[in-house]
Amino acid sequence: MPIVTHQSIDLFYEVKGNPSAKDTVLFLNGVMASTSSWINQLPPFEAQNFRIVLHDFRGQLKSSKPKGPYTFAQHANDVIALMDHLGIAKAHLIGTSYGGEVGLRLAIDHPSRVQTLSVIDSVSELDERLRETVSAWKNAAATRHGETFFNRMMPSIYSPGFIDRNREMLNQRAKAMNAIGSDYYDGQITLYDTFLNDVTMTSELHRIPCPTLILCGELDTLKPVKFSALMAQAIPNSEFLILPDCGHVAIFEKPNELNSALLGFILKHNARK
Repeated sequence: MPIVTHQSIDLFYEVKGNPSAKDTVLFLNGVMASTSSWINQLPPFEAQNFRIVLHDFRGQLKSSKPKGPYTFAQHANDVIALMDHLGIAKAHLIGTSYGGEVGLRLAIDHPSRVQTLSVIDSVSELDERLRETVSAWKNAAATRHGETFFNRMMPSIYSPGFIDRNREMLNQRAKAMNAIGSDYYDGQITLYDTFLNDVTMTSELHRIPCPTLILCGELDTLKPVKFSALMAQAIPNSEFLILPDCGHVAIFEKPNELNSALLGFILKHNARK
């Protein structure tokens, strides 16, 4: 299992696509996710001959879960350590939800390392509804029971139509969560605390110089469109796209539309280099 160690933290990572390609796309996970969550995004980027790098953040499934809470700056520094380990000077970043927020922090703190930034269903600040929802997730994670956890968080991340169309698949995913060890939930609680304590960065977004694509599901009730609109307004070199009939997890709900937007954005800016 490939591991890079940074500040005594073991980070699990994977390299896919063309490992010797000139251009690298680095995918940044949602909070409950892992490297396997990007399965729908990999084929079009592999077909375009990119090097693809994925990893689990500290606190996630296959990486170390030290005591927290952490900071988004720590996550960003972990990514830089991974890039240095792999000899990557600069990368295209694609992050969903928590991963998008890590991407924002990385682009603020390490602008010379970011070629483009794509931020999917993320925020740069909190409102009371979001704070209450994530606090409820903490309570669900504290049960350490897979089906209970999944079923409590499911309505806040998937659109009603997606749930209706995919009930059997979602039931199977809920049952599969029962096989995950209790340390997963310890890590989740730490990551939720990190989000609640440290996600506010709207006042710094003007410092992001790279081309940035902001995407949000039209029906995202967890991190609604207003948050993405705020980020698009604050980041100087940004584009903003709303995905119709889509909830929070665009990577699952609208993979084809999302992939077209992501790949088109990156290829456009590669052509301008």
